Amino acid sequence: MADRGWNTDTGEAVYRSRDPVRNLRLRVHLQRVTSGSLLFCQSSPQLANDAIDLATFNPQTSAGGHRRDEGDEEEVVVGWQEKLFSQFEVDLYQNETACQTPLDHQYRQEILNLEASGGRKNRRIFTYTDSDRYTNLKEHCQKMTTSDNEVPSFLVERMANVRRRRQDRRGLEGNVLKSRIITWKPTEEFIRSNHVINTPLQTMYIMADLGSYGKLGQSDCEQVLCTLKVDSNGVITVKPDFTDNKAPYRIVMEGEKQELWKYTINNVSSPAQREEEEREQRVFKDLYGRHKEYLSSLVGSDFEMTVPGSLRLFVNGEVVSAQGYEYDSLYVHFFVELPDHWSSPSFQQLSGVTQTCVTKSVGTDEVAYFSYPFTFEASFFYDNQYFAGFPQWPVLYLEVISLDFWQRYRVEGYGSIILPLAPGSHTMTVSTWRPVESGTLAELRRFFIGGSLELEDLSYVRIPGNFKGNRLSRFGFRTETTGSVTFRFHCLQQSKAFSESSLSCKKMQSLLDRIGGVYKQNTLFNVLEAFQRARRRMQEARENLPQDLVGSPML
Repeated sequence: MADRGWNTDTGEAVYRSRDPVRNLRLRVHLQRVTSGSLLFCQSSPQLANDAIDLATFNPQTSAGGHRRDEGDEEEVVVGWQEKLFSQFEVDLYQNETACQTPLDHQYRQEILNLEASGGRKNRRIFTYTDSDRYTNLKEHCQKMTTSDNEVPSFLVERMANVRRRRQDRRGLEGNVLKSRIITWKPTEEFIRSNHVINTPLQTMYIMADLGSYGKLGQSDCEQVLCTLKVDSNGVITVKPDFTDNKAPYRIVMEGEKQELWKYTINNVSSPAQREEEEREQRVFKDLYGRHKEYLSSLVGSDFEMTVPGSLRLFVNGEVVSAQGYEYDSLYVHFFVELPDHWSSPSFQQLSGVTQTCVTKSVGTDEVAYFSYPFTFEASFFYDNQYFAGFPQWPVLYLEVISLDFWQRYRVEGYGSIILPLAPGSHTMTVSTWRPVESGTLAELRRFFIGGSLELEDLSYVRIPGNFKGNRLSRFGFRTETTGSVTFRFHCLQQSKAFSESSLSCKKMQSLLDRIGGVYKQNTLFNVLEAFQRARRRMQEARENLPQDLVGSPML
């Protein structure tokens, strides 16, 4: 046999499997090649390429010219979380005083049963399962750098304790855990111990004892051949990857002899039979069907529809950011004004105040990022006798306020925006302004004392909804342009009028066009009805006239 090179790619490989992980089977083949000191006798170009022709060595002899013994090569098939004892564990657990935990006593009994049935089949290859001390110690002490002075960070320690927290809960299976779903006053220790992504992992190590055949069981000669990690989502992490058709991996032992070993890892899991796949599909289909029925029972079968002649508007909004203002520590106060024939549920809040946000430099601008969400619902009912044109649409009013260290606030700007008319996602920017006084005294008072001119009614930003006059004069009202506020809206509209055009091939028109068509139809119907009433009155009046006047030319 001649291997033309080594596999040097020892990184992790990630697989996702829908099958139970207990069906995983790996074949591990370990073989001593020769003493690593003989590798330096090869030519320099060969070493530079890390390619060694193993055919130059006699596979039947070792480094010193001795014949190979049965401990120079071994092959085992390992299942997931299958325990194979090492020589060190066999020697340790034969002494009953060394058993301290129930797991130790279980391992001792298994070793005694193996000895009674003829001994272990493995010699050099063994495993550490998820419950062994080695697995806990290995993950807790793993280093991210090559520095000897590395100190594990808080996140590393918390992630290393994930599996231990899961193992502590094993004894509580079958018992009902009473815990609070919501912790209203979390302590700092509670936050530090729980605000970590906790995806439980099960780990398994496939090891090899590379010591002399007559001196097995020394911890210094243990080497990790493969690390397997499986999480609850069916993600399998293998380090290093399966060799399959690739070259084997190598291990060079430290010391004078520098023994060279090679090993391969192959996935020999049995493929599922056709009957098993069909049975599994039926089980999944039944499971998904039950889950669908469960969700249907939660949602209900009745879909809430709007009443005829109405429109329901759902808005999920977000105050994204504000920029271009004079002072820092900004917050936004906003509310939604509903015109006539609009209404909202009694529990609905149509106003809100964001958190106070400190600005950060983005290019030449100072931007405050709020990311403040809000939502509301409103319904519109149109009246044929009232509407002669298009309806008024809800308006969002806002004011931007700054707050300093002494809890003094200043109005930085006012603005308004009409909510989007069409459904979908919209990003809109509102420019703001604030009233100013003439002279420097007002600006000095604003800077040192705080406070400024304010509007008693925010609807004065545009034409107020309760204004009934013909002209609105703002003569003498001085303003100054300030910054801008960015909003993001996700709008949904629901109306029975939309279903009328569901059979047509044309796209749905905008809401105003749709409702405008309804208004036009209603207006036309009213005109025709008035004409019919006038015609009937004329006929009745003609019947009541004297007969001598019926034939008059004036009629």
